[in-house]
Amino acid sequence: MNTKTQCLFVVMLIGLLIGYLGSGSTTWAKLRIGTGADIQADAKTVQEIEAAFIRAEAAINEGDVDSLMELYSQDYHYGKLNKHDMKAIWEGFFRKYHRVQTSHSFSRIVAQQGHPLTAEITCTGSIWATSHKPDERVNLASWLGDIHFLVYEKGAWRIRGQDRKSANLSNFGGAPPPLF
Repeated sequence: MNTKTQCLFVVMLIGLLIGYLGSGSTTWAKLRIGTGADIQADAKTVQEIEAAFIRAEAAINEGDVDSLMELYSQDYHYGKLNKHDMKAIWEGFFRKYHRVQTSHSFSRIVAQQGHPLTAEITCTGSIWATSHKPDERVNLASWLGDIHFLVYEKGAWRIRGQDRKSANLSNFGGAPPPLF
């Protein structure tokens, strides 16, 4: 990992910790659009995109994989992984961990008119959970400046795929896919 990536990771962790401690509760600041973010979309589109991620977080809090899979497009692909593979990954997480929580910080949202509507979101975030044994917090995935490709499908925004901008910083030996 180069020095720039290390610095970005430390800044991200400090920001997440400040958000966590400053919240006065045991929940993470789940979604934020950064001050000065490059927004190339109308307010309605931004609200609908936020709503999709909020629904995903609610599904994660409930451990509801089927509802979480509604965030993924039928055409979802990341490398060789598809929507079915992502469902298996999430099911594994929910079997092995509890208190799974995510954070997302959007620095850019670019919506494209067309049929279908599409959007690209530049995002920094992480997924944390508590392992059942020995009851410790575990970083399942972290990403720095990755791009989420979204498509407006069946009346809602859904993730179609991702683009890695940095190595996934995780406790896993091999980097798991960016989960969203």
